[in-house]
Amino acid sequence: MKKLRTALFILMLLPLAAVLACLPFLPESIPAHYGLTGQVDRWGSKFETLFTPLMTLGFGLFMLAMAKVAAKDEKDGKNNERVALMTAIVSLLVFNGLAAFVLYTSFTGLERFSDIPVDLFQAVGVLTGGGLIVMGNVMPKLRKNSLIGLRTKWSMKNHVAWKKSQRVWGILSMASGLGMITLSLLVKGWLGFVLGSLPVGAAVAGAAIYSYQAAKKN
Repeated sequence: MKKLRTALFILMLLPLAAVLACLPFLPESIPAHYGLTGQVDRWGSKFETLFTPLMTLGFGLFMLAMAKVAAKDEKDGKNNERVALMTAIVSLLVFNGLAAFVLYTSFTGLERFSDIPVDLFQAVGVLTGGGLIVMGNVMPKLRKNSLIGLRTKWSMKNHVAWKKSQRVWGILSMASGLGMITLSLLVKGWLGFVLGSLPVGAAVAGAAIYSYQAAKKN
């Protein structure tokens, strides 16, 4: 548990440390917003680079609080707290990637997404899919709680329905993550990301339906 907390604190503070170190060297005017076409449509002050690190810090603190609350719902063991911390770490990896992208565009003055050597939509799709696989692997270990996991009114009916629902959601989450990665790699651009999101939506719907059946049976 200590290693998970250490990793969370590092990921929570790293973007802020990086931006503060780079701030004196950034141009006074940076790309602040990109339109749907991938073209920059607003320029802003270099101090706007602090927004993502501060958002990352706030999210990390929020997830730490949620982990403590989830731990209270589990009388013995620390599975809930562990899963909550892992969820936070996976999410913070995305925030760190976003902070790195902001610094990259700020230093280079990037005006078009098409000038980036990698496909951003593919990168986000692969990262999101990987997160779903990781989380799907740990979801079956969750004990019944009011914060994390597949929480429908049916899965919350009793412990048997909860356990079955988390197990199925874990399997579907991993399958949808693999599907998202595959489709994001096969189809470039925003279309690949949209297609990759379809298995995720299907997994959520399938898990919700199963939780209803599990509650009804038990």
